[in-house]
Amino acid sequence: MNDTSSLARLRLSDFKLIAFDMDSTLIDIETVDEIAEIAGCGLEVAAITEATMRGEITDYKESLRRRVALLRGVPLTALQTVYDQRLRLNPGAQTLIDACRRAGLRVILLSGGFTFFTDRLRERLKLDDTRSNVLEIEDGRLTGRMLAQPWGDICDGEAKQHKLLECCRAMGISPAQAIAVGDGANDLPMMRVAGLSVAYRAKPKVREQAMVAIDEGGLDRLLDLLRVDA
Repeated sequence: MNDTSSLARLRLSDFKLIAFDMDSTLIDIETVDEIAEIAGCGLEVAAITEATMRGEITDYKESLRRRVALLRGVPLTALQTVYDQRLRLNPGAQTLIDACRRAGLRVILLSGGFTFFTDRLRERLKLDDTRSNVLEIEDGRLTGRMLAQPWGDICDGEAKQHKLLECCRAMGISPAQAIAVGDGANDLPMMRVAGLSVAYRAKPKVREQAMVAIDEGGLDRLLDLLRVDA
């Protein structure tokens, strides 16, 4: 964990909102990579994902379009297989979410991934809100495209930041009362506006810019930093 001496007196209840990234942050996989592996194009998609998360491919929207295009023709059952057999919460995720809820925080999930997974996690974890991308499906198969939404075409880093700020305004709180947790370059915009930014097993570029970096152990290590009221 980074030097956290300046944060030692903070309580979890000093914050009112926590926003998680999904892939490789709240859960232990990159969902698009897992779908691609089942579809037989795993190496090509994973290479694009890795370069994007490191910040080497800076246009996240184009990166995601390229990866999703490679999934054309994949049956919807492949996504269900990923959810049922491969998707796991990262260590400490449930503990941290439960502690946040007890402390009065709203818990949201902001993802460059897909609603197929965020909708299921929202129900499973009783999350307060989510934002992610909608895959176009025809005849039970992916078309290789995503559907535009009222808030925009693709949930990238700027869209995550916008949603976090939108939630803060709706709650009547300052962004300084929000926590943002992520691991990749497209999490940096929301992390920059949050009062506490947490990098979880993150890429070097993200770890360097975060206020707190958790490199070992689970997400609940954040509770070692913030005092939790009994």
